[in-house]
Amino acid sequence: MVAVGFGGTEASSRYPTGGFLAVLREALHGRGGEAVRQLALITVLYFCYRAGRLLTADETGRAFDNAEGVLDLEHGLGLRSETAVQSLFVDHQWLAVSANFYYATAHFTVAVAVLLWLWTFRPHHYRWTRNVMVAATGAALLVHVLVPLAPPRMLPEHGFIDLAAIHGQSVYGPVGADGLSNQFAAMPSLHVGWALLLAVALVAATEGAWRWIFLIHPTLTLLVVVGTGNHYWLDAVVAVGLLGTAALLHPTVSIPHTERPIGSRKWRTNVE
Repeated sequence: MVAVGFGGTEASSRYPTGGFLAVLREALHGRGGEAVRQLALITVLYFCYRAGRLLTADETGRAFDNAEGVLDLEHGLGLRSETAVQSLFVDHQWLAVSANFYYATAHFTVAVAVLLWLWTFRPHHYRWTRNVMVAATGAALLVHVLVPLAPPRMLPEHGFIDLAAIHGQSVYGPVGADGLSNQFAAMPSLHVGWALLLAVALVAATEGAWRWIFLIHPTLTLLVVVGTGNHYWLDAVVAVGLLGTAALLHPTVSIPHTERPIGSRKWRTNVE
C-alpha cells in the first residue's frame, strides 16, 4: 500500500487503455453492484440535504438581519465590497449571461463528471472525495439551519444586482414561490466548497504540471457566485473552512500497488 499525495515526479504514467467508455463499461460490469449502491447513497444524501435546507426557508427576518451582520463584519475586516466584482459583469452583458449559465449548470455537472471519472479510474481517490464531500455538505447543512442568510442579490439597497433576474437563467423564482429550495441558505457557499474539493481531488489523482489547471474551476466559481450576487466573500471563506476541517478528519487515502501511485508527498493514515 502507498499513500496518496499531490502527484509529481514519482507518479507513474500508466492509464487504462480502450478509452473512457470502454473502461467505464468494464468497471460497471465488474462493480455494477457498487455503482448502484453509490448512486443510491448519493441520491438519499441529496434529498436529505434538500429537505434539511427547507427547515429555515421561511426565516425571512433572521435571514435579512444576518445579511446586514455579514456586511458589517466584512466591512470591519476590510474586505472589498462584492459590488466591485459585480460591476465587471454588469458592464458586460456577455459576461453576465455566461456567469449565470456557469452558476446554473457547472455545480452539479462538474461534480457528477469528476466523481464518475474518479470512481472509474481512481476508486480510492473517489472514496476519499466522497467522504469529504459528505462531511462538508453535512456541516454546511447545519450552518444553513443555524444561520439563515439572504444573498446579496436580495439587497438592492446596498447596490447589489440580481444578474439572473435581469439576464435570465435564474435557478430561483420569487422568494417564497419555490417550495423546493431555500433561498436563505447562502452561508456557506457549497458551489465554492465543492469546486475546490473536486479540483484538489483531480490534482491528487493526476500527474504533471498541467494538473494545476483544475484550480481554474474553483477560481471561476468564486468570481461567478460573487459576481452574480448569490454569495458574499464570507460564504466562500466558511465553505473553505468546513472543507478543510472535513479533509483533516479524512487526511489520506491508501491505494494498492495495482493502482497508479500518486505523489511524492506521502500521508500515513488510511481512509476507507
